[in-house]
Amino acid sequence: MEYERILSASGPTGGHLVRLSDKKEPKKIAWLQCIGSRDMNRCDNAYCSAVCCMYAIKEAVISKEHSGDDLDCAIFFMDMRTHGKEFERYYDNAKTKKGIRFIRSRVHTINPVQGTDDLEVRYVTEDGRILNETFDMIVLSVGLEIPKEIVELSKKLNIELTSSKFSKTGTFKPVDSSRKGIYVCGAFQGPKDIPQAVVDASAAAAAAGEILSSARNTLTKKPEIIPEIDVMGDRPRIGVFVCKCGINIAGVVNVPDVSKYAETLPYVEYATDNLFSCSQDTQDKMAQLIKEKGLNRVVVAACTPKTHEPLFQETLKNAGINKYLFEMANIRNHDSWVHKDSPEAATEKAKDLVRMAVAKVAMLQPLKEAELQVNQTALVIGGGISGLVAAKTLSNQGYESHIVEKDSTLGGQAKSIYKTTTNEIVADELKQLINDVTTDSKIHVHLNTTIKKVDGFVGNFQTTLVGNATETVIPHGVTIMATGASAYKPSEYEFGKDSRIITSLDLDQKLINHDPMLKQLQSAVFIQCVGSRENNRLYCSRVCCTHSIHNAIELKELNPNMDIYILYRDIRTYGERELLYRKARDLGVIFIRYSVNNKPSVAIQNGKMSISVTDHVLNRPIIIETDLLTLASALIPNPAEDLAQFFKLPLNEDGFFVERHAKLGPSEFATDGVFLCGTAHYPKPIDESIAQAKAAASRAVTLLARKNIFTSGQVAFINPVNCSSCGICISICPYSAPSFIEKGPFTGKAQINPVLCKGCGLCVASCRSGAIHHNGYDNGQIFNQLFAITELPN
Repeated sequence: MEYERILSASGPTGGHLVRLSDKKEPKKIAWLQCIGSRDMNRCDNAYCSAVCCMYAIKEAVISKEHSGDDLDCAIFFMDMRTHGKEFERYYDNAKTKKGIRFIRSRVHTINPVQGTDDLEVRYVTEDGRILNETFDMIVLSVGLEIPKEIVELSKKLNIELTSSKFSKTGTFKPVDSSRKGIYVCGAFQGPKDIPQAVVDASAAAAAAGEILSSARNTLTKKPEIIPEIDVMGDRPRIGVFVCKCGINIAGVVNVPDVSKYAETLPYVEYATDNLFSCSQDTQDKMAQLIKEKGLNRVVVAACTPKTHEPLFQETLKNAGINKYLFEMANIRNHDSWVHKDSPEAATEKAKDLVRMAVAKVAMLQPLKEAELQVNQTALVIGGGISGLVAAKTLSNQGYESHIVEKDSTLGGQAKSIYKTTTNEIVADELKQLINDVTTDSKIHVHLNTTIKKVDGFVGNFQTTLVGNATETVIPHGVTIMATGASAYKPSEYEFGKDSRIITSLDLDQKLINHDPMLKQLQSAVFIQCVGSRENNRLYCSRVCCTHSIHNAIELKELNPNMDIYILYRDIRTYGERELLYRKARDLGVIFIRYSVNNKPSVAIQNGKMSISVTDHVLNRPIIIETDLLTLASALIPNPAEDLAQFFKLPLNEDGFFVERHAKLGPSEFATDGVFLCGTAHYPKPIDESIAQAKAAASRAVTLLARKNIFTSGQVAFINPVNCSSCGICISICPYSAPSFIEKGPFTGKAQINPVLCKGCGLCVASCRSGAIHHNGYDNGQIFNQLFAITELPN
């Protein structure tokens, strides 16, 4: 956290990377992992803090961006736990493209170098050599722990804690504390990163909403509506606000110079710069300045409008200005980030971008938004555990839903899992959940059903289902994607050639069936990362390490004399799952690490099965004869390309859905009215899938509970006088917004339904008659921007 402050523009060094003791710019920095985590020697924190590995990698990457490629960054670690979405790819890029050194070694001591502020580290390499290395700075990746005050508060509230002092929750009720009516989220429930904390927060809100649903709207207060000032016909009075964004922009662009330049532009009445334009105090100040200076149009030069435009538009509304009299110049993504090595040129480009934005905003006109009623029904696509929980959560809050499942039964992958990490029998819990869903009058289940077509828009979707050779149209206001994932079928390690070589889910099935052969095993081997963390599938499947360790413990308890080996690349038992890893070692399970360049090999000769692997301690190959080989295969997203097309949803290169915002919008899409949960988002265990299902339902309720919503004003419109009735706009629109007028003086001419229009501009570009215009992006506005490019800054 101290190092984060050094990197921050609002920190003690203004974002300049220096050593605090003597203000020297460091040339070598080391990060030591697992300080206060996974440690029973110096502290009593046996658990993994889950976030530290990625924080260290992020800090090392940012440090190199601050100080250049000459900075030597080294991370000392035991297991690199990059188990989150896109984390493995980030880790790989840090190694291969950023030049960050990853040293698998636990440093015992740090010695000061006499006469300097440098620090010497003594460590043992993987091949047994003892090395001494000097660093300018060392960053300790300290773990997360619950403060004593929170432990005391928990006692007062009668909330049960785990042995690690986190709130005790169940797998199937991940945000319910031990006391009814008290819900938990964030790191109090266990160590976790920002996306999972945001998911938990929404899930806890959903759980609270379920028991409060009968009281909804009884204490609602409506916000004060600021009357909109009519500026039609008024001379433009433009305010320009240039953001430093900490050092994201100001570290490259001369922001005060850009702000000063903006003052010279036509119609600009006021210009200034801010440290963070998106902060609440700056927003309040901006609204006040709009009123004081009589501004009627605003330009913000900052980061991406994708995430921040709605925030600034809300500020305009609070100042009494139409929200569409606003333009954003992206001088971060389009400038400072891509021209960080050319600050002077980046400053000139920022001036260009601001000048273009000012030229456009001067031409903008106030726009109106259409009001829509929201259909109070939800469509849940996928009948696995996430889809079931999402539908049940919506029902508990009073909303009707339809579950669409392509298979003949509900339950998804959960049907194949034996126990949770807390030893809950999955089949028992799943059976109860399915019964709760199928007997709920507000939930309608459609088995053996697929989706043929989707029409409509947020609040008013029309989805055509096909099941049992019958088509049914379901009207609904929101959609939840819970399409799930499936286990990879290995082609390696002789899988399919011998019945003793099985997958993790096959072993679960044997445990479910109490297969007597398991007690007779003398030896069992697990191989991790089968199909995961490879070039063609560069992600961690998140659940495999814990799953294999838990099954290994099950086998040990069936037969304590069984020899069990787990062959792994990194053990990723994050959070309190680390306690299972410790238990397995205590029970005698042997862990052998292998590298991706030297994988284990399987041989079957004369009825005997053996695995060859290089032992990382002995540094020599060993052969293990085994009775059972279990492959921890990857989780692969179920095919969803057709659904992605129907709902206009993005997929990443691995086939998982891409959420609205990786940190702040993990359970929703950029497409309005569509939400996301479960392994369709990314591999995750049952408790996290359930939490995200409740989170998706919670986000959906924010729409359903409003009953009315407003569409965007930035849509296309047609001047029927100029329309030639060619019909190209109708054929090209992916949203079915244009249609022919059937009655009146303009019969046969085209018109656009503003409710269906998404403002993509396809029809505008394709219209041969020039009859179609785009609010907020009309030709005059765009050309004014283009003409502004040719004007050189002073």
